[in-house]
Amino acid sequence: MATDTRPSVRIVEEVTSWPGVVAERGDRGELSLRVGRREIGHLHGDRAAHFGFPKDVWQELHDQGRIDHHPVFPGRAGPGARRIEGDEDVRDVIALMRLNYDRVVARYGVGPRPGGADDGGRQPG
Repeated sequence: MATDTRPSVRIVEEVTSWPGVVAERGDRGELSLRVGRREIGHLHGDRAAHFGFPKDVWQELHDQGRIDHHPVFPGRAGPGARRIEGDEDVRDVIALMRLNYDRVVARYGVGPRPGGADDGGRQPG
């Protein structure tokens, strides 16, 4: 049986291998990647990834050309988007999720899985 090489599968396999990360289908069809109840990013199929970053981190990543404005929040620093068009994008989406993962774990620890008790599931920021 051939290995599935779709970008979303590659991203989910890597990110869910990190301690405490789970993937859950969202209300709008997105695939949310979470540590406990905190989202570190979500995927829209194989074409786009969305993230939430602190404004200063968002600005740095935007200046580097790694993310763009989230389509629902044009012109707003914080919510970010990354198109997925090739292997370099897959690697960078994983790196961007790792950036959020490391921030969340440093601040809150791995925490309980979704449905468990923690501080209410706020996004990192």
